Amino acid sequence: METDTLAMAQEIDFSLLALFARATLTVKIVMLMLMIMSFWSWAIIIQKHILLRKARGEASIFDRAFWSGEPLDELYEKIGQDPQGQSEKIFAAGMLEWRRSHKQDGGLIAGAQSRIDRAMNVAISRESEAMNRGLSFLATTGSAATVIGLFGTV
Repeated sequence: METDTLAMAQEIDFSLLALFARATLTVKIVMLMLMIMSFWSWAIIIQKHILLRKARGEASIFDRAFWSGEPLDELYEKIGQDPQGQSEKIFAAGMLEWRRSHKQDGGLIAGAQSRIDRAMNVAISRESEAMNRGLSFLATTGSAATVIGLFGTV
């Protein structure tokens, strides 16, 4: 009897493609969903890695320029109205609000510090939101994939 069972098992194709072809519709849907979620997750992970490396490089360049001793007005003029990096955008938002906060006689208007802080906080929020985009999908996928995989196994 054991030899018959072994002979029959050798005739069955156990390749991944053959197993997928013999699976039920529910199992196929679960496997496809897990594969799509995996590819999407890896795309987000790679994108975030590239984005983080770029942000660190830009921040390092900006830090050197900021702490170089050069007047901040000159640095702002170099950056211009369309800054590229996250640090530059936050700095430009603060400098723009600082310039708007001057009176005709050269003094600062009342509440200038809070206006500058608010402008920079808004810029920080925008840049933080851009850096965090896609992370909720990774968190959801990470917690749901094990349950979905277990469902497919059962």
